Amino acid sequence: MPKKQSASPAPHLPMTPAIIERRIYLICGHKVMLSTDLVELYEVEPRALVQAVKRNRERFPEDFMFQLSAEEVANLKSQIVISGCGGRCAAPYTFTQEGVAMLSGVLNSKRAIQVNIAIIGRLELNRL
Repeated sequence: MPKKQSASPAPHLPMTPAIIERRIYLICGHKVMLSTDLVELYEVEPRALVQAVKRNRERFPEDFMFQLSAEEVANLKSQIVISGCGGRCAAPYTFTQEGVAMLSGVLNSKRAIQVNIAIIGRLELNRL
């Protein structure tokens, strides 16, 4: 019986300041990051991030994380030219600096810690 070959790991998305800064948006007067961008940086499935947040909801009060309204999503799509999701899709979660900091605790991986350090450093440097 032939041995099953393991899939090679996906290459890490680099965490350069430019890549992180392109994923920081100003929404409702707050610098935030969208869950759609964070799943790429953390290299997790979208459902894994959402499940981690839902299981730890008490760690994410409204000023740490919120969902955009349909109008805000449409406005954001027009500003950053993101495509639609081809059917019904939920508005992305939006995380403030404090919400991003909480994510490393609930995702609990080395990658999450590395990404959080890089992101928090960028958010601190870019405070309004």
